[in-house]
Amino acid sequence: MPISEDLSEVVGRTVSGNGVWHAELLPAINDDHGGVIVEMEEHMDTETFLTMLRTSMLQWKQQGKKGVWIKLPIGLAHLVETAVKEGFQYHHAEPSYLMLVLWIPKTPSTIPANATHRVGVGAIILNDKREVLVVQEKSGILQGTGLWKIPTGVVEEGEDISVAAIREVKEETGIETEFVEVLGFRQSHKTFFEKSDMFFICMLHPLSFDIQKQELEIEAAQWMPFEEYAAQPFAQKHELFRRINELCLAKVDRSYAGFSLQLVSNFSDQPSFLYLNSKDLGKSRSGINP
Repeated sequence: MPISEDLSEVVGRTVSGNGVWHAELLPAINDDHGGVIVEMEEHMDTETFLTMLRTSMLQWKQQGKKGVWIKLPIGLAHLVETAVKEGFQYHHAEPSYLMLVLWIPKTPSTIPANATHRVGVGAIILNDKREVLVVQEKSGILQGTGLWKIPTGVVEEGEDISVAAIREVKEETGIETEFVEVLGFRQSHKTFFEKSDMFFICMLHPLSFDIQKQELEIEAAQWMPFEEYAAQPFAQKHELFRRINELCLAKVDRSYAGFSLQLVSNFSDQPSFLYLNSKDLGKSRSGINP
């Protein structure tokens, strides 16, 4: 078989050595970086898997492959120990699968690390009475403190920052909003399971005003005069809260220019959003709200 042949074409075939033995390869496709991806789906016992894995590794080494990824669904968790004993390491896990990886060449690995950051959003919403939408949480470190805070939450997989801010406000308070700008963001480290954290502070414009709080996570929600909100002792002592308040006042009273949305295409021609200071750059004709 030619070494240049795509591995996706050999799934289900056999590899022979001088006509003496036959062994199947694991189902695999080439990735975009000189490696292969194995997606295990059918049930397999550990002995068969070990034989196929070793045969496949010989083939991939001959072809000069680099990284080998093995995606094991939960139903094939019994194969993890076998792969680890052959040199594979954990890369990441999702609810339905575990991803293992092995770097073949005797060179420094260029395999990217697992996701290093969690992304969160906080939403500042002011009405025409200069009241800010605030909540008290039923859980977390602020539970029982009586502190009023802006709605916050975590960005979901495949979700834009602007969309996440709108969703979190709707879920926690029932208030409909539209995205205005990202006013700023904070980066911190060693937070959620030792990962880093990116927290984007967003300004939203209210489209409704009748609060219907979420019963599961929110103790209370209300429209509060901004001065009263900013005067809370905890908010005065905690620097992040003070900075958020400063950003809010700068936006409302001093025409602070945050980062608005501009629709762009990435290298794979998929649409995405670029967040930029359109005021100083010049009003963008392609800027849109989601």
